[in-house]
Amino acid sequence: MNIRQLIPAILFPLCYAVSLQGQPASIMIVGSDHLAQLYDSSHPNTDVFNRQRQAEIRTFVAAATQFRPDAVMVEVLPARQAELDSLYRLYAQDKLSFESLKDGRSEVYQLAFRIGRQSGLPVIFCVNAPGGTSQSILDNGDRIQLFKDEEQSVRRLVMEKMHALRADSLSLHDYLLFLNQPATYNRVYRLRYMTPARVTNGTFKNPDAMVDTAFIDKKYIGAELAAIYKTRDYKIYSNIVTTQLQTGAKKILLIIGAAHVGSLKSMFRDDPAFELADTEKILRSFRKSPGRP
Repeated sequence: MNIRQLIPAILFPLCYAVSLQGQPASIMIVGSDHLAQLYDSSHPNTDVFNRQRQAEIRTFVAAATQFRPDAVMVEVLPARQAELDSLYRLYAQDKLSFESLKDGRSEVYQLAFRIGRQSGLPVIFCVNAPGGTSQSILDNGDRIQLFKDEEQSVRRLVMEKMHALRADSLSLHDYLLFLNQPATYNRVYRLRYMTPARVTNGTFKNPDAMVDTAFIDKKYIGAELAAIYKTRDYKIYSNIVTTQLQTGAKKILLIIGAAHVGSLKSMFRDDPAFELADTEKILRSFRKSPGRP
């Protein structure tokens, strides 16, 4: 097959994929810290239930709602869909207090439920997938110091903002904006999916049950860690795209842990059935509007 024959053979399936759904669906990927885990009782400013943090959350929610989503998706396993449906119905009827929930500080409630209700949506979709593991299992191998240095660099970057949040010199709203800056999530992406591949000839230290050690190739130990993360992200991606096919949603707002943002954006960037909304631009445009805080 010559190049003139090859190009149509490549382009036709891509065009056909888009034509199945008409115009590409738009997806706004919003990275968040896990707000329930963020809370530290010794640092009151980390409590999203305090009055100031609630005001900052309302501002962030109003900014995200500008996207006008027709579907909101969250990092919750689909097995919990019925449970989430029940809670969301109560919330929509003003019969649910987040403070009554064990994990009421979670971004699922603080952000997604509020965005969903303000957007007039009947359901919040669960699209998480099992998998993943701790970065700490990669602690040896050739060039391990490259990985450890990158890990420490990213940790310092995040902890600087965390300390500012605790000291109340940084608002929760601006902390979330920080997580959604390309410079931030691309650093995390490099740490999780690129730098590990430079580590070879090692073993995992105390891997958890989610890691199938029977099929781990020690020669490519760092790539094996990246593959664990990427496999989970592909499953999350699968849950998102199949939910979109089932619902016909055209404007999806996904709230996901910040560590997944770079990876998922790379997938949707290459998917002709979707177009990526500029999350940072949307969130910042609200603050620039006249009369906004």
